[in-house]
Amino acid sequence: MEDDRKGSSEWREFFWNPRTHELLGRTAASWGLILLFYLIFYLCLAGMFAFTMYIMLLTLDDYKPTWQDRLATPGMMIRPKGNQLEITFSTSDTESWDGFVHNLNSFLSPYNDSYQVQTNDECTPDEYFIQEDSGEVRNNPKRSCQFNRTILEECSGVWDRFYGYDKGQPCILIKLNRVIGMLPGKDRQSPYVTCAAKREDSDKIGLLAYYPPNGTFNLMYYPYYGKKAQVNYTQPLVAVKFLNASLNTDINVECKVTSNTLAAGSDRDKFAGRVSFKLRINDK
Repeated sequence: MEDDRKGSSEWREFFWNPRTHELLGRTAASWGLILLFYLIFYLCLAGMFAFTMYIMLLTLDDYKPTWQDRLATPGMMIRPKGNQLEITFSTSDTESWDGFVHNLNSFLSPYNDSYQVQTNDECTPDEYFIQEDSGEVRNNPKRSCQFNRTILEECSGVWDRFYGYDKGQPCILIKLNRVIGMLPGKDRQSPYVTCAAKREDSDKIGLLAYYPPNGTFNLMYYPYYGKKAQVNYTQPLVAVKFLNASLNTDINVECKVTSNTLAAGSDRDKFAGRVSFKLRINDK
């Protein structure tokens, strides 16, 4: 019992010693010096961090990235995407393809001809739409070229409001990912899209139709200057219509872009310059 009382007394004296006025073994002056040291230390750290952030922000541009590290070939994507890039539907079941139609209508709404005429310019085909800044004077906001929905013809949703899904001739829209400053062609030759079935499905895909003709991303939509500098930019599209694909079977399709300035896609990145998806059209 005496040992317990002695130990308890030592702990109380360590926490607060009334004779020396020490708290946890330190006087008020000692605690004050330690707190002052750490206050100055962390203020210096915060000041160094704020200064380095300020210097870094001075190197950034509001309209384009100061450093741009990207793949040699941009990625591609399709609309509608379906579930994990699988487009499966039945021509006789409206509900199976109605979601695809709504997805395409929503995606193409900014491409309506009336809206494009109001917001964008008519440009010269097969030529880059270059809009350089004048020294320190920025040419912003930059203008954009019209991409009218009707360019997609049978896949525009204007002539066929079901995009061919009710007839087993579905339309798939393809877009090339945006890259600031990219020039995807030279000598007035625009990049173009080609689609084909994987080797094991080559006899199932049937005939394809491309819109615009030859499946091109016209040069007049490039270069892209960024969302903030080019607020009304309309990304060019290519539509692929499957005219007589085999029914009731999976078809593995790969679409890729061909250009005389972009490197061919790498096998290590399945989205570099190409996109693969599965198509299945059922008749029941």
